[in-house]
Amino acid sequence: MKSLVEGKKILVLGLARSGLAAVHLLLKAGASHVIANDYKSLELLQDAVDSWRDETRVTLVGGGHPVHLLDGVAMVVKSPGIRPDLPILKKAYRRSIPVYSEVELASWFSPAVILGITGTNGKTTTTSLVGEICKKQFPTVHVAGNIGHPLCEAVLAACREDLIVAELSSFQLENTETFRAPVAAILNITSDHLDYHGSMERYVEAKARILDNQCLHDTAILNYDDPNVRRLAPRVKGKRLFFSRAAELDAGVFLRQDRIVIVEDGKEALVCLKKDLKLPGPHNLENALAAAGIAWSGGVKIEHIGQVLSKFKGVPHRLEFVGEKQGVAFINDSKGTNPEATLMALGSFAGKKILIAGGLDKGAMFQQLAEKLQDENVSSLILLGETAPLIQRAAHKQGFVNIFMVSTMQEAVEQAFQQASAGDTVLLSPACASWDMFASFEERGDAFKRAVSQIEESFHDEKSPYKA
Repeated sequence: MKSLVEGKKILVLGLARSGLAAVHLLLKAGASHVIANDYKSLELLQDAVDSWRDETRVTLVGGGHPVHLLDGVAMVVKSPGIRPDLPILKKAYRRSIPVYSEVELASWFSPAVILGITGTNGKTTTTSLVGEICKKQFPTVHVAGNIGHPLCEAVLAACREDLIVAELSSFQLENTETFRAPVAAILNITSDHLDYHGSMERYVEAKARILDNQCLHDTAILNYDDPNVRRLAPRVKGKRLFFSRAAELDAGVFLRQDRIVIVEDGKEALVCLKKDLKLPGPHNLENALAAAGIAWSGGVKIEHIGQVLSKFKGVPHRLEFVGEKQGVAFINDSKGTNPEATLMALGSFAGKKILIAGGLDKGAMFQQLAEKLQDENVSSLILLGETAPLIQRAAHKQGFVNIFMVSTMQEAVEQAFQQASAGDTVLLSPACASWDMFASFEERGDAFKRAVSQIEESFHDEKSPYKA
């Protein structure tokens, strides 16, 4: 694939971490010139300016995406956050200029095997878990992709003996052509990012691309319990390994009498006991089953898989225990960016819950979430962000009225604490992306944690019913 890059002029759209990493890789691969472009002004792109100040093969262009940047380019490398309906991309397609994702570019030059993981929910937890398992057996494991470490960076750092475990979003997979993961997993597919993809069919198709370049010797790990995933099974060219938390399978990864087992070629291997898992909630059981199947298919010994599953406690911003204030538990699930993820989070905790939700409107429907609020023992709903009125309307239609509209995360946490009693759980699980108010879900989660840390200062007066 070096011939696609060497001596060529290439346009990189988007200069966040993945875009910067793509520029690095293109230069190392011998591109004659790279145009690095972002909608932000150069004054706001200090990392890029500092990186390429003395590099004559890089031209930085900020402040928009003028279509003349396509003149003479051999390809476009698109960062995942850039919408496909951008005029410059439409023009590129009309001119038959190939448009690739950073993931596709990285795959051309990877010296290491890539294990690929996609799905609507659970990607980060499962990818992190697989990475920890594989570290038991491989000398160096790079956990990369949508998890925050660009795949191009991992490829630049990797050698042949290493392993790359990649979390892959639909944005990253949509513009792939030859990307291949010898072990590829689809965890689940529910309605998400329809504002970007335009339809559920296109969203499913983007996810399914992870299977398209596998060969007869490769393995696909699929969720048997998810009908959208199960329907993709005929597309698998190699071996299929299903996982299920609801059924005992003839072959696959599943529960047998509260034991996690892997059955393959008629042989059963015990991974660990269900009660040994440290991750809360039925969806995390699903993630553990998937991780076991992925690691097993990647050649990891069964004892290593069981050891890590019995110790792994999760990742930041995903059902993260922040602390307890006067008997009230605070949970940060900022990575819960769609209604299905929020329902999973609610189902992970017993007792009364106060839910903080709302954020960027991605075209999601909140009816099912609203229908389940009372079933999930939600006593109060604290809403902020762009979708607050939408969620409020959906909740009102279900007769749920204990709703508080706020403007900031600080207000949200303070109002949630006012509604809580000892033994309750305050859960931040927004059911929406963060980009209306925050730069990322991490920034949103950190804001929640800061607000929680300030509670005792805010509620210290004698009138507070929560004073110890």
